[in-house]
Amino acid sequence: MKLHSTKKPSVAGVAAILFSYLSLASAPGVFAGTGYNSSSGKHPPAAAMGAPSNLWDAHRPDSHAPIGIMGDHTHEAGEWMLSYRYGYMNMEDNYVGSDRISDQTVISPSGGGFLVTPTKMSTEMHMTGVMFAPTDFVTLMLMAPYVVKEMDHLRRDGVRFTTGSEDWGDLRLVTLWKVYDDNRQRVHLNLGVSFPTGSTTESDFVPGLGRTRLPYPMQTGSGTWDLVLGATYLGQSAGRISWGAQALGLVRTGTNDEGYTLGDRITGSVWGAYMLNDSLSLSSRFAIHSWGNIDGRDRGLATPAAAVPTADPNLRGGTRLDWAGGFNYYLRKGFLKGGRLAFEAGLPLWQDLDGPQLGNEWFLTAGLQYAF
Repeated sequence: MKLHSTKKPSVAGVAAILFSYLSLASAPGVFAGTGYNSSSGKHPPAAAMGAPSNLWDAHRPDSHAPIGIMGDHTHEAGEWMLSYRYGYMNMEDNYVGSDRISDQTVISPSGGGFLVTPTKMSTEMHMTGVMFAPTDFVTLMLMAPYVVKEMDHLRRDGVRFTTGSEDWGDLRLVTLWKVYDDNRQRVHLNLGVSFPTGSTTESDFVPGLGRTRLPYPMQTGSGTWDLVLGATYLGQSAGRISWGAQALGLVRTGTNDEGYTLGDRITGSVWGAYMLNDSLSLSSRFAIHSWGNIDGRDRGLATPAAAVPTADPNLRGGTRLDWAGGFNYYLRKGFLKGGRLAFEAGLPLWQDLDGPQLGNEWFLTAGLQYAF
């Protein structure tokens, strides 16, 4: 039996939950007995301990994963980190399975039979983040995205039009629980909750319908309370090389107020990085994403599923393999000393979609991180 979500939580409600969470995690002894702890709660950088050392060096540019990875690292007790990420994803061309098909095929009576097809979509995301470590082994992470979407369409009669949406996305609160830290390798668990703060009622003007509810890809939130479950592994050599892997899942827990549940998502990433010098590292990453179709249907969606593929809940799932390259730059001078600048861009190597569905063409992420 499906659990039905309550109304979207208010900012004050989320803040109250976060305050309670921080209070619990910061309580003396809550996470005690997990290994080393210095009186200051901090450790000197590995380079200062003398070489060779089996301690993790957090002052290398590649001690953080590529910027496209979320929840990749932990902090020392008492440390905070503020971050901002800008993400952009460009989607073009429709796919059925792994085959690319033309827009005309989608809307042809002898082809897909739809009245309208999407031709292009862009998604921008402004992600602000806060991390805090109450102990050496627990880091709390709060991520708040603001999402801007735009989709171009083509009707069977040749009319072209564009719809757009803009709102907050789903806020995430995640605990990064370190379970191993030795021999320049680290492992932590990613355990958290996604709050339904994003919108599921975005609307815009559509020719022939007027202002109406937009289909699923144009909404900025899920409308459900979801679980974030995963694990992250990091490794670095005593020289210039580092590597890592992460498996991360998003598990939907109920039905939203509009009557549907988005599909579960799972992402697996592996990466390697090479330090050019003490401040700059280059990275290469492979990631595979898999996401399910939608269960149920939006009761407020006036567009029938047979009219446009984006309104069909059974045409939303898929699997995609990506490659991305980027750099991390560690700031050692200036007023942002200790901060990090990072960039990553990539493209799909292969995608298999329940379509017709727009495929991914390329994506990028740029970010600034500052710890204190």
